[in-house]
Amino acid sequence: MNSTGYRTEGDPVEQLQQWLQAQEGERSEFKEAKNQFSFDDLAKYCCALANERGGKVILGVTDVRPRRIVGTRAFPQIEATRRSLMERIPLRTDVSEIPHPEGRVLVFQVPSRPLATPIKYNGVYWSRRADSLVPMPEDQLRGIFAESGRDFSATVCSGAGVADLDLQAVDDFRRRWTEKSKNDALVGMHPEQLLRDAELLLPDGLTYAALILFGTHGALGRFLPQAEVIFEPDLRKSQFGAL
Repeated sequence: MNSTGYRTEGDPVEQLQQWLQAQEGERSEFKEAKNQFSFDDLAKYCCALANERGGKVILGVTDVRPRRIVGTRAFPQIEATRRSLMERIPLRTDVSEIPHPEGRVLVFQVPSRPLATPIKYNGVYWSRRADSLVPMPEDQLRGIFAESGRDFSATVCSGAGVADLDLQAVDDFRRRWTEKSKNDALVGMHPEQLLRDAELLLPDGLTYAALILFGTHGALGRFLPQAEVIFEPDLRKSQFGAL
């Protein structure tokens, strides 16, 4: 055990020296943070590392090679910081304080996200790209959801509702579906019932498919900021045929 009460493997100073030799991309993020470090940035890095199957945020070390220990004064109340992280990111993130001769070093151990479940912070699924934090690309999100055979488009988008849809686009969908199916009952159907029948509105809420097909510009910006829509000329293979 170290001074914080968390378990460390072997001598923590020796372990730290091994981490300093590793490449930063190998599930580690080094930050100098001599005097302070943004909690918001810390949470984003923890979120991104969890989405990369776990890793470490190490404060008090230069982030360029050859790495040097400079010490950090950030987060003096480390237990309070740990609790705040766990309140915002649903994972058990541990923190250890290494009293290195060259300065205090903080190590945040971030566990992996659960299978098929990406982690988000402040409504964004964060990932790392080079030296930056960016919203996770759509193809990467789809890959995570597909780990359990889950269809991302059929997933309920938390916080989205019918008010986030362009009803003119819904009516255009109604018209095309009516023409294709020859079902005149669709003409007078309430929009919410129409969406339910199309399996775009579920008991738990609106699906990402509904948002992608009919979402307003503002809703897409809020719920799918990293997405792009590609139109193809042949729609005959879509779920509803040539609608």
